[in-house]
Amino acid sequence: MSASSDVRKELARLRREIEHHNRRYHTLDDPEISDAQFDALFDRLLALEAEHPELVTRDSPSQRVGGAPATAFAAVTHAQPMLSLDKCTTEAELTAWEARCQSRLDTESPMRYACEPKIDGVAVNITYERGELVRAATRGDGQTGEDVTANVRTITDVPSRLRGRKLPPLIEVRGEIYIPIAGFAKFNADAVARGDKPMVNPRNGAAGSLRQLDHRITAARPLRMFGYGVGRIDGDWQPSTQTQTSEALEGWGIRVNPKRKTVVGAMQCLRYAESLLSERASLDYEIDGVVIKVDERAQQEALGTITRRPRWAIAYKYPAEEATTVLLDVEFQVGRTGAITPVARLEPVFVGGVTVSNATLHNMDEIRRLDLRIGDRVLVHRAGDVIPKVAKVVPGPRGTREIALPKVCPVCGAEIFQTDEEAIARCSAGLDCPAQRKEALKHFASRLAMDIEGLGDKLIDALVENGHVQSAADLYGLDAATLAELPRMGEKSAANVVAAIEASKSTTLARFIYALGIREVGEATAAALATHFGSLDHVLDASIEGLLEVPDVGPIVAEHIHTFCAQSANRDVIAALQQAGVTWPAIEVRSKGAAPLAGQTWVLTGTLESMSRSDAKARLIALGAKVAGSVSAKTTQVVAGPGAGSKLTQAQALGIAVMDEAELLAALQRLESNPV
Repeated sequence: MSASSDVRKELARLRREIEHHNRRYHTLDDPEISDAQFDALFDRLLALEAEHPELVTRDSPSQRVGGAPATAFAAVTHAQPMLSLDKCTTEAELTAWEARCQSRLDTESPMRYACEPKIDGVAVNITYERGELVRAATRGDGQTGEDVTANVRTITDVPSRLRGRKLPPLIEVRGEIYIPIAGFAKFNADAVARGDKPMVNPRNGAAGSLRQLDHRITAARPLRMFGYGVGRIDGDWQPSTQTQTSEALEGWGIRVNPKRKTVVGAMQCLRYAESLLSERASLDYEIDGVVIKVDERAQQEALGTITRRPRWAIAYKYPAEEATTVLLDVEFQVGRTGAITPVARLEPVFVGGVTVSNATLHNMDEIRRLDLRIGDRVLVHRAGDVIPKVAKVVPGPRGTREIALPKVCPVCGAEIFQTDEEAIARCSAGLDCPAQRKEALKHFASRLAMDIEGLGDKLIDALVENGHVQSAADLYGLDAATLAELPRMGEKSAANVVAAIEASKSTTLARFIYALGIREVGEATAAALATHFGSLDHVLDASIEGLLEVPDVGPIVAEHIHTFCAQSANRDVIAALQQAGVTWPAIEVRSKGAAPLAGQTWVLTGTLESMSRSDAKARLIALGAKVAGSVSAKTTQVVAGPGAGSKLTQAQALGIAVMDEAELLAALQRLESNPV
């Protein structure tokens, strides 16, 4: 059947759009649309070409892999093409792919697969001759890439010479270069402090870093690499499986992903993918799915390739974590410390597995950095449970309205002020502002603070709006009859809340200090204050010099604590809380250095089942330990629960002691009963 002119026009349009976005992604490192939107364009092209094979052209994007290499680097032809992968997103698609493999191999026997995380980075091909690194190239269009040898040599994960004696005379090692999430965050923080442009996301940052003309710039970027396969191999050694390939790479000194796994059958592949998805938020690198490869190399060769992709491998993709949408408006919210935070109101878009209509913009400096206007098309990023954020403005027609900071608080009408020392603007009304009062009460009742179960956000909103609560102390005067009159509150619910408020009177000094909502005082600092001073009175009366003696309390935090404690309104609320019956056990103050874990740095990772991580953290701090968020050579001990991710891997690589939850509990009980 001959194709209509409409089909020809649509094919021409799709090819132009895909070529344009290929160039933005692969060559300029500046994509305009999300991966999911690009996949939709490509899927439509493949569907039309399948219906009308007579219209497939040699220069169609379906016949190639990616974009052309940049002209700033010498071209390198890969000895074996670097192919891209088919994708699937459902169990049905995965099992259908397995059925196609079995059919082509004329077998019904269960097949073995090598699975590993699909790193969201930049693919490279590194050539070793007699064990020595001689060339490194980007994937480019799959046939020809860019020579980035000098830049790849600066990456510590990439050995200049492979280990071992019986090495192939020549081997192409395929790997994925990426920027760890922690490294990305630190680089951007440093860049903003210097007044430089931060990276949009880790993938773009890795691509831009790898394509610097000055390799010294690349060397200053936090690049890492996982090896995942091989291309051309000369000599007698030929791997029989993908698993054997990974083991050989690791033996030669190439870093491979420790979360790779060999499984049997599509259902085990799916279980692996689901298990990895549950760990996604705790990984120190971004992934967008799982790569699944037929493990047996003989079966790979029998299955072969079609045009641009192997039949023997597939990518099981997770929900996209980036998408583009339109900025409809910007509203300003008021936090518990009076911080005025701009919030983007977006045209709803599906990203990271949920529909997103709001995103954080942090402050006015961020809006100016993004050069953001109402009506702009923007790239929204959401990773795991992290609050969505606007990452950048997508090139195209600009919005029509500039965004200005309001002169008065949008809730109470008080004047907004901003100091030269910080980027955050604040409402000047303090707790006279209903918004600040609500947020302060929500913080006071939260799980890590007084932990008042049932006292949720909507109930607190209603209590403030109806004039029942002016400060945290007023919570302890509430009765069930008053609560039962509020919307969505019955007699039983009201009685439960009153019981929870009563139960919260028995707390710890650390929780109470944290519940007060002092600026910059988190649960760790609150625990350090409690341990150092031993009593609330000593905290309230401490000088700035005395506060500076507390571990991890610097001049800014000391000033915030001192200012809070000096205000008579705050002291009145604290006195009212104590009069209402809020109490805590006495704390024994140890002399400096006498704490059993003094000078030690501990790291918690994974899930703890018998207590929360915040409780474990507080108990360790009370024993003198510093509890850090990342593993380093200075780490003393790592506690690893179920789901422990990259921190456990780093600890094992550095030879740092690791204990499980049972061992932690035993250690805490021993040290707390006999602390010195």
